Amino acid sequence: MNKTLITASALIFTGMLSACSGMGGKATATAELAPTQGNATQGSVQFVQQEDGRVKVTAQISGLTPGVHGFHIHEKGDCSAPDGTSAGGHYNPFKQAHGKANEGAHHVGDLPSLEADANGNATLDALVEGVPLTGENTIVGRGLIVHAAPDDFVTQPTGNAGARVACAVIKSK
Repeated sequence: MNKTLITASALIFTGMLSACSGMGGKATATAELAPTQGNATQGSVQFVQQEDGRVKVTAQISGLTPGVHGFHIHEKGDCSAPDGTSAGGHYNPFKQAHGKANEGAHHVGDLPSLEADANGNATLDALVEGVPLTGENTIVGRGLIVHAAPDDFVTQPTGNAGARVACAVIKSK
């Protein structure tokens, strides 16, 4: 019996190591955006921790109006309110001013803007600094919001990005 238990444990451990090596041992998270009431915006977002500490953010989003849209990580992983307000404000554990990702002071939740084409589709492939997928200030379990308007990167604390057209909870993969 002990030999069977040891063999089973070894097989489980080997499988776990194989799974980690297949992902390069990188932390990953995903978010499935769903439209808020009266909107059609939806999509998928993937977050992958890079060896240099940055996070690769890849998004495919549809149902937007053509043009630029604010895109932010919010403090609460709660999309229960019809307008997405249950996700709270921008995730800002270090009490920084709102600004552009990778440029000076900004919230952990400040992401690059989305730009939708004439058909309302947007993609994003960006490397973002200071967006932890593990540890005390992780973004896992937080909300992800797509806004109706562009982020002006000036207005505090939100960037004047308008209504919330889609919401998701960021989940560890």
